[in-house]
Amino acid sequence: MTLARTAAAFAPLDTLAADLLPHVMDDAGDGSHDLSHLLRVWNNACRLQKEEGGDVRILLAAVLLHDCVRVEKNSPLRSQASALSAQRAREILRDLRWDEAAIEAVAHAVQAHSYSAQVTPQSVEAKIVQDADRLDAIGMIGVARCFYVAGRMGSALYEPLDPQAQARPLEDGRYALDHFPAKLLRLAEGFQTACGARLAGERQARMRDFLTGFLAEL
Repeated sequence: MTLARTAAAFAPLDTLAADLLPHVMDDAGDGSHDLSHLLRVWNNACRLQKEEGGDVRILLAAVLLHDCVRVEKNSPLRSQASALSAQRAREILRDLRWDEAAIEAVAHAVQAHSYSAQVTPQSVEAKIVQDADRLDAIGMIGVARCFYVAGRMGSALYEPLDPQAQARPLEDGRYALDHFPAKLLRLAEGFQTACGARLAGERQARMRDFLTGFLAEL
């Protein structure tokens, strides 16, 4: 796919997308953080922006650059990933001659998007980016991404003798099913915008339905 065709998916900000996409097109073979993820997060952000407001230029830059430094889920540097991406975003935008206020707005949104970083978003754009990214981690897309990442990391589907961790601690680094109570089922509680919280509730309900069916088959 050509850069122009890819950038067109972000119209009417396709010119800005064309400037930024070359910095994020190498996904290192991670299908959970690839172009399709960026498009979904952007679509989520656009839906939120219609209700919550915010500068779409800041939003697009933050969405495209929020994972511009790749850190694997099982890396000891995982909690620093968003800070590293924020710093890289500053460098990219300075090269494009953005003004410092806009650069810092994007960098804050990038750093605050991460669950593991535990940075509270202060701006409407940062709140939207955090919510847009977390919406992609729950619902049926979230289910698919969870099992994809588990397979990529070499994890098992579930612990065979105690799949619901009733008599053992959760180990979501070893079992995909453990990641639902350990993190995914908690995400809907922390949404920053009213629109995001509403959409999160709908997606969490679908995720719980999946888990009910999955456990019934065990």
